[in-house]
Amino acid sequence: MTLKLSVDHKHIIEDVCRALQEDVGTGDLTASLIPEDSVSATIISREQATLSGVLWVNEVFAQVSSDIKIEWFFNDGDRVQKNDALCKLTGPARQLLIGERAALNFMQTLSGTATLAQKYADAVKGINVKILDTRKTLPGLRIAQKYAVVCGGCYNHRFGLYDGILIKENHILAAGSIKKAIDAANKIANGIAIEVEVETFDELAQALDAQADIILLDNFDIPALKKAVASTQGKALLEASGGITLKNLRQIAETGVDRISIGALTKDLQSIDLSMRFN
Repeated sequence: MTLKLSVDHKHIIEDVCRALQEDVGTGDLTASLIPEDSVSATIISREQATLSGVLWVNEVFAQVSSDIKIEWFFNDGDRVQKNDALCKLTGPARQLLIGERAALNFMQTLSGTATLAQKYADAVKGINVKILDTRKTLPGLRIAQKYAVVCGGCYNHRFGLYDGILIKENHILAAGSIKKAIDAANKIANGIAIEVEVETFDELAQALDAQADIILLDNFDIPALKKAVASTQGKALLEASGGITLKNLRQIAETGVDRISIGALTKDLQSIDLSMRFN
């Protein structure tokens, strides 16, 4: 099991409140047709996956009814197989059905993120490089998706504009130069690493002269990445980004860059097929 990112429970509560409000609204009309008898149900994975979303599923059913109990057979970060039973739920039939879709939506989305992240992490196994996510997340689910990325064995880049400094092309144009942008960043950094995106070797040299902590090499090809690593000589951390896929990932990692950021980790996921069945 992968060591997971710690998530403030208030974020999970907020995520679940929104999900239940949009799905249940004033009440589940169909669930009202069945008896309130207590039953048991099982959530099943219909395909191989890396699991993520246990905390969100727990919160869904906790908000729906205090009478629902859940027994988990796997933890977040575990790899599960097709037809594995993930958990057993016991409680009133109506309440189980009310929470079913919201719970499955969270788990299938977050497990889809974790599963894709696991593929990228596996592709660079044995190489000293970190695979990072980006801010290209589903609106409102950034913390949840970044948690899922860590469940899959990858790492988090900054969470938002508030906890990291990443100087890009428009920042440089507005500031007047890479040096001016970095000098301005140093005045407010307060211990936060300063990262600058470059597109050419001239810009790389400017970023090194201005003592950037991290330099993002935007759309550098393999020979250019190797040259950048050799010319930097450890003066700054190097991060590759742009045009990176599972097909070329390992080759990029082997150039010697320290980090690789990939928007696809959270943007191009395919939800995992899950189902809940009464026993």
